[in-house]
Amino acid sequence: MFSYVYTDDNGDVFVDEEFQALGRSGNQIVEPLEEEMIPMPDGATFILIPERTPIVSKFNSFIRYPFPENQQVGVILPQGYTRTLLPAFTKEEEQAKPLPLFGYTMVAHRDGQFYVAAVKTDEDATWNPEHYNTDDLPKKINALKNRFPKNKLVKHLSNCAIHYSCFTAQNIFYRRWEGGIPVSPACNADCLGCISMQSSECCPAPQQRITFVPEVNEMVELMVYHLQSDDAIISYGQGCEGEPSLQSERIAESITLTREQTQKGTINANTNAGYTKGIKKMIDAGIDSLRVSLNSMVAKNYEAYYKPNGYTLDQVSESLLYADQKGCYTYLNLLLFPGVNDTHQEAEALIDFVRKNKVKEIQFRNLNIDPDYYTNTMDADAEPLGITTLIAIINQELPEVKIGNYSKPRQRNT
Repeated sequence: MFSYVYTDDNGDVFVDEEFQALGRSGNQIVEPLEEEMIPMPDGATFILIPERTPIVSKFNSFIRYPFPENQQVGVILPQGYTRTLLPAFTKEEEQAKPLPLFGYTMVAHRDGQFYVAAVKTDEDATWNPEHYNTDDLPKKINALKNRFPKNKLVKHLSNCAIHYSCFTAQNIFYRRWEGGIPVSPACNADCLGCISMQSSECCPAPQQRITFVPEVNEMVELMVYHLQSDDAIISYGQGCEGEPSLQSERIAESITLTREQTQKGTINANTNAGYTKGIKKMIDAGIDSLRVSLNSMVAKNYEAYYKPNGYTLDQVSESLLYADQKGCYTYLNLLLFPGVNDTHQEAEALIDFVRKNKVKEIQFRNLNIDPDYYTNTMDADAEPLGITTLIAIINQELPEVKIGNYSKPRQRNT
C-alpha cells in the first residue's frame, strides 16, 4: 500500500503514513494497484490543485472520506510517461473555478520515496528538459532573426520559445529534431481543452494563437533550413494554432517547393484530419506522416470534446485510409484519460478504428483538463478496466501497431 501525500500554503509536500493514498479513475475513487505505480521519475513536478479537498482512507479500511485540513497535491509527468490514475479529490464548493489545463497525476509515498500513477511508454532523450531553455538560446534566436529578418514566422516562434518554453519552437532555433511551423489561425473544431483558444467556460487558454497566415516563402526558407540537420522533423499543427489542413493550399505548395531543394528529413502534420479535402492535398504534395488527434473513437464522446464544425469521425477515417493508400505514415495521438478511454466500449472502438483505418502507431498523450469538467461532459460511468489493462489489450489485439509518445523521423513509402 501507498501512503497519502499532501501540500500546504507554502507549497511544501508532506507524507501522512496514517492514511492510504487513493487515486481516481473517471468518477471512481480507487486504491492504486502495484502495476499502476512507479517511482517518481526525473522531470516530474509537484503541483498544487487549488480549491479541491483530498479524499483519503485509513489503512485496511474501505471507508473513503474528505480530508479538508490538507491541500490536494498532484504531479505533472515528463514526456514518455502515461498516467494511470488521477489524484482523488472533491470540489470544496460547486462554485470552484475550473482547474488550469494540466495532466494531473496521482502521487503517493512508500519505503522512503515518492511514487506516481504512471507507466513508461516511450523513451526519447531528445525531449529531456535539460536540452532546452539553455543559456545560449537567446543568442540563437537573434542569429536566426538576423538570417531571416523579414520572416514573420521567426518572430512568432521566438515568442513561443521564450515566453511559453515551447520545445518545438525552440528546436527551430537549435536547428535540430522536431521543429514546429504554425500556419493556421482558424480551426474546424472547438475542443474543450484547446490550449490556444477557449470559447468554453473550461479555463483560460495558456498561450496565444497565431494571428496571421505565413507566406509560403516564409515557410519554405525555415523548412529547408531546419531539414538539413540529422533526424530533423518539420511539423505543422502546433499548440499555438488551429487546424493546419485549413491552410492546405499553402502547406502543399510549401512541401513541393521544399522537396525541390532537399529530400532530407521528415515533414509531418499534427491534425484532427476532419477536413479530408485539405488532408488529401497535403498527402498528394508528399507529406511524410500524419499525427491524428482523438480523445475517443466513440462518436458521442468524440463530438462532446472536439465539437467538430462540418465533419465527423467518418471524414477522419477517410483521411487516414487515403494516407495509408499513398504511403503516408499515420499515428493516432490518443488524448488519454483514466476511467474514460479504458472502458470496454472505448477499448473495442479503439481496436476497431485502428484496424479499419490501418493506423501504424498509437501515441498516448495525457489529456490536460479539469477532471470534473471532463467527466461531466463524457460518458464516464462505465466500469474502467485500467490503463495498464488497456495497453495489454492493444498489445494483444494489435501486435503490429506500435505504442509510444513521440513522433519519429519517417521516410514516406513510395
